Amino acid sequence: MSVLPDLIRGSFASPQFPDAATGGGGGNSTSKSGELDFSNPYDNLYAFGKLWASYEDKPCYSAFDGVLFAMVGDERLKPLFRYCGFGGFQAKVLPSGNVRLRGKEVGYFADLATGEILQTWDNPWTGETVEVLNFLNDRIRGEVTPIMPTFAMGEEGDAPTLMNEGTAIVDENGNYPFILPWRRINDNVLLEWDYTHRYRNPVTPGKWPKASTGEYINPSEHFTFFSSYRQLADRNILSADFRCGFSRMAPWWPWMRMGQSGVAGYVFGRMHSIKTNSGFDDISPNVLAYTEKHHPDFLEACTDWDDGFPIGTWEAFAREIPPEV
Repeated sequence: MSVLPDLIRGSFASPQFPDAATGGGGGNSTSKSGELDFSNPYDNLYAFGKLWASYEDKPCYSAFDGVLFAMVGDERLKPLFRYCGFGGFQAKVLPSGNVRLRGKEVGYFADLATGEILQTWDNPWTGETVEVLNFLNDRIRGEVTPIMPTFAMGEEGDAPTLMNEGTAIVDENGNYPFILPWRRINDNVLLEWDYTHRYRNPVTPGKWPKASTGEYINPSEHFTFFSSYRQLADRNILSADFRCGFSRMAPWWPWMRMGQSGVAGYVFGRMHSIKTNSGFDDISPNVLAYTEKHHPDFLEACTDWDDGFPIGTWEAFAREIPPEV
């Protein structure tokens, strides 16, 4: 999401969109008839906030689990390890009609056979046992507006990432309104959501020659959501359930120490995700137990609505792991 410079604070409030009759939101009011107009950016904002997060005064938890594979040349893909975790998210609608989001997420690497969260991993290409860096992000904060979000990653001069570039709509002013590719089939709603980055690698070859795969990285993630139109449209329901397919393509994780391996490849992942608004029930027992023991604060609600500075996995590695040289 785009992180705006202004800080918006305040206690949680039930969602109320601006009404065109009072001048709020410049006349871009949302439907109040129990229907959603998916051509209206404000209805898109409302539905997206309810799908991804919850308008309740507590976070909802969605969990994911799946397998990551190695892609090397034209070789058959090799399963590496599981990738599993969860996020806890809240949302609120501002007087402008914009949606404020906050949350935390964890991503763990786990043994293929046992599901045990890995602390070390035996690299089959280098023969080295490396320390695993699991991913923790407690600063997911930001504001979603009627304009499609962009991610400014990397350094000055790196092109920002437009969300959903493949389905984005350009208006007469050259803007990309926040209109998502929802597809309704009776009560079923399908939604695609993508980002495709390319930016300078924070894990630079000069400082981390073994961990770095080069000057640039190009991770991407792709989601296919399935939800209920009734839940999305009903203003008395504050969070909609979803099932989701989730795939990821990226260079070797820096903790794999593949930079000097001579093996050019990528990591491809396919995961499933679920949110049923049932507390911690959707989180895998091993993931929940590990988090309760090692990172219990990630099971607690956020306490602020300020702008955050969410980081990616490469940024986290560069921040936490000392340079090799």
